[in-house]
Amino acid sequence: MITNGRWRLAMSNQSVWETCIVCEQLKDQGIRIYTKFLCIDCEKEIIRTDTNDPKYHFYLQQLKKIMNREIYS
Repeated sequence: MITNGRWRLAMSNQSVWETCIVCEQLKDQGIRIYTKFLCIDCEKEIIRTDTNDPKYHFYLQQLKKIMNREIYS
């Protein structure tokens, strides 16, 4: 289901919680980028953070996880 342009993952009226790649907390609202999940709170914080802020570099490091491929055996 899509709500206000954001994904709200749902299965029969129950939200599916996923782990955010930035804050590493379980959240039920956010966006998917490839196979990774970014919660709406972190998305907003990244957008508001100035590039000179030390937190910005932390966000960049966390977002690099998007490109990591998972190997299933």
